[in-house]
Amino acid sequence: MAELLQVLECGPVRLEPLQQHHLEPLRAACAEDQEIWEIYPVSMLDENFDKAMRAFHDLKSWAQFAVINTETGQVVGMTNYINPDMTTKVTEIGGTYIAPSVRGSGFNEVMKKLMIDHAFASGFTRIEFRVDTRNKRSMAAVLKLGAKHEGTLRKNRITWTGYVRDTAVFGLLKDEWNH
Repeated sequence: MAELLQVLECGPVRLEPLQQHHLEPLRAACAEDQEIWEIYPVSMLDENFDKAMRAFHDLKSWAQFAVINTETGQVVGMTNYINPDMTTKVTEIGGTYIAPSVRGSGFNEVMKKLMIDHAFASGFTRIEFRVDTRNKRSMAAVLKLGAKHEGTLRKNRITWTGYVRDTAVFGLLKDEWNH
């Protein structure tokens, strides 16, 4: 896991291993979009932020990053490698949030390419993405990266609102990656 937790940077995107000093700026970034949390598995608003961050901290199987906009120096989100497994050479990229200020600018694509390149360079051969089917923007972004929709897990997760979601599963293989 330690090999994954490195500073990654390209253009306006800098990914830093998530640390205590990132938390308050991340809280502010999460508060910039009140509506989006309805389609996330957990809420990162108000008192839910602290609860979610404690839960994330306990997840030893996540490699967590703060997302920094190098043009402003601001924390604009978070992203993670989830359950990286060198035995199977599979990891998931997820738990991603970026603030509205950087959406639609190509920022997310640069961020994902950094993570994908780093995972493949670290020896992984498959990357998975799991997306709530209500999140059309995220599904389109994953497809744009070249991942393939491999199926949908029906009613497989209960979100913080009590909604029972369907999860679209996407896969990207190293030999398919044409960055």
